Formats: sequence, structure tokens, C-alpha cells
Amino acid sequence: MTYGKVTVVGAGQVGATAAFVMALKGIADVVLIDVAEGIPQGKALDMMHARSVERFGVSVTGSNDYAATAGSDVVVITAGIPRRPGMTRDDLLAVNGDIIRSVVEQAVAASSDAVLLCVTNPLDVMAYLAWRVSGLPSSRVLGMGGVLDSARFAYFIADATGAPIIDVEALVVGAHGDTMVPLPRLSTVAGRPLPEVLSADEIAEVVRRTVFGGAEVVSLLKSGSAYYAPGTSVASMVEAILGDTRAVMPSCVLLEGQYGLNDVYLSVPAVLGRAGVIEVPEYGLTADELAAVQESAAGVLEAVAALGLEA
Repeated sequence: MTYGKVTVVGAGQVGATAAFVMALKGIADVVLIDVAEGIPQGKALDMMHARSVERFGVSVTGSNDYAATAGSDVVVITAGIPRRPGMTRDDLLAVNGDIIRSVVEQAVAASSDAVLLCVTNPLDVMAYLAWRVSGLPSSRVLGMGGVLDSARFAYFIADATGAPIIDVEALVVGAHGDTMVPLPRLSTVAGRPLPEVLSADEIAEVVRRTVFGGAEVVSLLKSGSAYYAPGTSVASMVEAILGDTRAVMPSCVLLEGQYGLNDVYLSVPAVLGRAGVIEVPEYGLTADELAAVQESAAGVLEAVAALGLEA
């Protein structure tokens, strides 16, 4: 059987989790790559030890050399560092910006036809940078943020209503961070709009927990950050791309006039398929919702400006 090939750059918790979920689901052969010698190789070998238990047919290999990634259909970029004590926002932008530049240049040289899926934070800025550095059409460069944020929103809605998670549809747009925009009006429980199911105060609390969902995980872990939900979110997007499913998923994509925004990467519903981003349909938002999305975009544009990447 022929599988697609996916490279995951960064063999940390998110990258390794994404690789393992893709293996378990039989989505693609995966190459884990990392600068740390032995780490991608060891994690890949550990995953392959599970092959006979789970009976998956795909392979997972590890390497420190981009030559092993040649011919990848999708390149997932998780490499980067979290913000550390004493580090300013601009410091983080600069450090991860340098990492993204290096990764993208090497990955595209090895796999010029690949779709790039960025996970590194600050996500929206790094996705924009990856697009600019890659020289690829924007349809082949996107970021994972909206799927994760929407998944957290769905969990908190289910928790607040007692509804089965399968009955919950949730949508979060905007930047992947504190200015994200959960959309209760466009989220449903068993087909009913959320405002018909929860009170305004209950919705406000669900929204608050969604916006700070990642921070809540960090505070509980004490060290490190979320990786199960992010890794699974990555796998779901890769599955839609390789399977050419045309699924509509909230994805960090380049906006070209949608929602009154241009030349900015932001999470909005997008149609995903083998070519990457197939379409970015514009949802009808209220004046308040649109203002919140545009305010969220303003922060991303400010950060892009700090990297000297203005159009």
C-alpha cells in the first residue's frame, strides 16, 4: 500500500505526539527531524515498537538530516522555543523567527512541492514568516491554531452543558493567543445555537476558559505546555490535506480581503485539500464579531512589523 510522506520538524512533545497519532491512524509515513542527535531516532524507534500492537502499516523514522525528508507531501513545523523568564515578546519573535527561517529554507529545498503546516508560536506571525521565506504560494503555507482553539471551546461547552462532545460544534477564529475570538453565535449544541443553551454569564465563562485554555494547562503542569490536543489537531489537518477531503477547518491562512483584512495570517474557516488551502469562504459576522477579529489581526500585524516583514 502506498502512503503519503510527512515530515515533522521538531521531535519535542507536540511533534512526537503528532507523529504518533498519524502513525496510529495510518495517515502517512512520518519522518521526525530534530537538531538533537538521537532524540528523533529514539522516539521513532519507540513508536515502531508499537507497530505490531496497533497494527499500523506506516513507518516512523528519525533523522538529523533534511536529506531524509526529501519528497515530503506535508512538512509540519513544530520547532521553536517557548517564552522564558526575562525574555520579551520581541525576543521570542526574533529567536523563533530565526528558527523558522532555517527550517523552511532546508525543508523546501528537500521538498519543493510540499504543503507547510506551521505550529511554532507566535503562530500567526511564524506562519506569515514561513510563507515569505518559502517562496511558495500562500495556499501551500498554513498554520494550526483554530482547530486547537475550537477543540478547547467544544470541550468547555460540553463540560458546561453536559452534552456529548459529538453533539457540539464550536468555532474560534482570530489569532492563536489571548485575542482569539470564540464565536458562540456560530457554535451549536445538538444543532441549537449556544446562546439558546447557555446564559450570557455561562457563555462568558466558557469563552474565558477557552481563551486561557493553554495557559491553564501550563499552570497545572508547572513545566512545559500542552501537546496531546495540539498534536491531535495537527494530525487532523494533515489527514484532511493528504486525503483531499475538502473539510472546512479553522486554519491560520493568508487573508486577501476576507473580513476586511489583507496580507495577514489569521485563523478562519478554510477548505483544506491536497493542494493545501483550497478556499477561504467568508462567514457572515456581526459588527461586534468583525471588530473583534480585526482587533485580533492588529496585534499580529504589529508583531509582523517588529520582524520587518511589512508588505
